[in-house]
Amino acid sequence: MDIIKAMKISAAGMKAQGTRLRTIAQNLANADSLPKAPGEDPYTRKVVTFKNELDRNLGTELVKVDRITSVKTQFEKKLDPTHPAADADGYVDIPNVDSLVEMIDMREAQRSYEANLSVIEVSKGMLQGTIGLLER
Repeated sequence: MDIIKAMKISAAGMKAQGTRLRTIAQNLANADSLPKAPGEDPYTRKVVTFKNELDRNLGTELVKVDRITSVKTQFEKKLDPTHPAADADGYVDIPNVDSLVEMIDMREAQRSYEANLSVIEVSKGMLQGTIGLLER
């Protein structure tokens, strides 16, 4: 039944966006996580990439999380000579997490999640309407 297929496709999208939201939350939670010792790297921003994967039972492709990877960029430095991880010049590497970028990504993931949820709600209503017609 195509309505059930649409619901499963949307559920896969919701699951993928849920993973993305958890990763964004982890980035935001660690935005101020500094290294503990000199030479260590601070927290590194992570991003989720998606892929299409064939579901043979449904006969269609579903979105899945491909991988969660660390973003390798140059760390900015903050002057803090009293920090245990400060280098010889008194600078400490800070995480490459930009809270504004994370909030934008979070909003995009939220909207995608909500769109998939709407598809499920509409499909559920159509299915209930069809069942109501059959019961008459």
